[in-house]
Amino acid sequence: MQKTHAAVVEGMTCGNCALTISKLLEKKGATNIAANAASGEVSFTVSEAMDVEVIYDTIDSMGYHVVREGEEAGGGEQTHKDYSTRYLIICAAFTIPLLLHMFISWHWLHNPYVQLALSTPVYAIGMWVFGKSALRSLQHRQPNMDVLIVLGASAAYIYSIIGLVVYTDRAHDYLFFETAASIITLVMLGNWLEHQTVKSTTVAIDALVKLQPQNARIIMTDSVGKETILDVESKYVRAGDVVMVNHGDSIPVDGEIIYGDAQIDEHMITGESVPAHKYVNDAVVGGTLVVDGNIKVRATTVGNTSVLSNIIRMVREAQGTKPALQKLADKISAIFVPVVAGIAIITIVVNYFFLDNSFAEAMMRAIAVMVISCPCAMGLATPAAVAVGLGRAARNGMLIKGGDTLEKLKTIKQIVFDKTGTLTTGKLQVDEYIFNEGLLDNQTFKSVIASIENHSSHPIAKSISSQWKEAKQYSFAEIAEVKGKGMEAKDDAGNVWQLGSERWLHAVAENAGYDLYLYKNSQYAGALRITDTLRPDAIATMNELKEMGYTTILLSGDKKDKCERLAKQLGIAEVYAEHTPEMKNAKLDELLKKAPTAMVGDGINDAPALARATVGISLSESTQIAIQSANVILSNNQLATLPKAIRLGIYTDQTIKQNLFWAFLYNIIAIPVAAAGMLKPTYGAGIMALSDVVLIINSLRLGVRKINR
Repeated sequence: MQKTHAAVVEGMTCGNCALTISKLLEKKGATNIAANAASGEVSFTVSEAMDVEVIYDTIDSMGYHVVREGEEAGGGEQTHKDYSTRYLIICAAFTIPLLLHMFISWHWLHNPYVQLALSTPVYAIGMWVFGKSALRSLQHRQPNMDVLIVLGASAAYIYSIIGLVVYTDRAHDYLFFETAASIITLVMLGNWLEHQTVKSTTVAIDALVKLQPQNARIIMTDSVGKETILDVESKYVRAGDVVMVNHGDSIPVDGEIIYGDAQIDEHMITGESVPAHKYVNDAVVGGTLVVDGNIKVRATTVGNTSVLSNIIRMVREAQGTKPALQKLADKISAIFVPVVAGIAIITIVVNYFFLDNSFAEAMMRAIAVMVISCPCAMGLATPAAVAVGLGRAARNGMLIKGGDTLEKLKTIKQIVFDKTGTLTTGKLQVDEYIFNEGLLDNQTFKSVIASIENHSSHPIAKSISSQWKEAKQYSFAEIAEVKGKGMEAKDDAGNVWQLGSERWLHAVAENAGYDLYLYKNSQYAGALRITDTLRPDAIATMNELKEMGYTTILLSGDKKDKCERLAKQLGIAEVYAEHTPEMKNAKLDELLKKAPTAMVGDGINDAPALARATVGISLSESTQIAIQSANVILSNNQLATLPKAIRLGIYTDQTIKQNLFWAFLYNIIAIPVAAAGMLKPTYGAGIMALSDVVLIINSLRLGVRKINR
């Protein structure tokens, strides 16, 4: 039998940490592993016979701390953040003067002992921060990026000290103090930025949690039928309890209406822009808003099984199971580290025993190999391109979370779109209308409806009043709202006009399916279909994406007929309508099995799908939960920016590959030359600097490359 375990791991603060723990769990035979650096949570499945405490102890031995059941999580996360920031500031303060000596001719900056004094604190902090992790990874035979950092920084630092002590008269030929310091500082900066980005993803979950109303009004009924309203925290509501929900309140629990009716804004769940009219026995969802009416709700689902709780769970799972960017340096470290160490040892043996060089000279050549093979260029290849790509994106109205997103964009084959607020603006309008020409004309039809809706505060009424504000005002002697149904008015001639839902007024099949109906003296007078307006750039964007070879798909919680009309207008062939968040998630899983898939959405109901997709994309006017769950935010709120973002991802990936080619070419050529003693340290430093310059220039090309069609 298998059993799934979940725990919080303090100290798991970045993708590299999550990757290391995942590898360890794989080694222990665990399956279904999800290590989420954002929330610090790890889940895995192992045999029931296996002692999970042994696994937890192993994770602890790597420098992390698994919070056991009944134990409260400490302040390790805040402490890590504080110390990482302090260490970065200290290292930067010592490293900047070291780097300045290459550009400024101040004599004191070129003094070897000043350089030693400036680099030593940085090196000490680097060994404290990265050394422990590197040592533990080697102990567990899982060398990670930290091993390369320690290797490169130590080689440069030790080589410089030996040069300073042994070759005092020409020490400048052997000084690489700035290399040691810059490796440590730049990697610390990268880790710090990654940590900030990763932790920001938990804001989505925090925002979802806040959507759940904190309080509820439970109706207590005594033996004689007298009702008492009791204000309690929502977490104390149990299945079967009855709660009162009034106009303007959020519904505190999932349940069914047992009294009253109401207009309920459910767009957070369904994506439907028009409020749903709910009656007795209809189901309602916790967190949705009563925009009009008063109801009593019997709780059916509470706690962790509610719809909102399920959405939170799905977002957590999607964030945890989505594969994090595994940097090339991490992928090859298991090979690169022993290969370089082996070459260095071979260099000593060959030079000392076979070429009759002194041991000191043999050691110098071996350390030269370590300096030359420093992963500086390799480590710069991806960040340099990503930095330029992210900057270019920001200038063009795209906020992209992390370099891995840029790389993933180029893999996309199909793009899934939500409807409301994504392909449409979310602003309601009259899409079409029909009227009974035997009763009234077009002008009268508009005048009557606009005049009636001027007396209502319903969202649909406001949109109609705004759209038909030029219509002539029709005179009414009386006008009133019929609770939960619509509006009723009497004109000066005594005619009774009714404007409301199909359920209230229209019971025949002819002209069915409209959102609002107008009746005059109980006789059908006309009907309106309400929809939200299409984004002005939606059609052009869909055409451009199809020209680029992408499959476009509509996935919405809205009604089938509305989705199909919109899809036909945009030329989208594949349509999935009336999907709940769970159904959206399942459909996205199905699509992901076919090909890498991007999801473009804007609502709370899209959050799990946005987090699960290969790339989640949101517009800037979307809900905060959608924005936090997405990988890409179109900050100018224009759908037309999407093709540019995809092209930028493709070009960034090309630039990274070009950079890696130059970085590897440098190492392939420089290492054997250094091992043969044919490359002086000074020239080696120049070539190393040149390789970095080549990568930077190549990356800067990305900043001017055309990304428009």
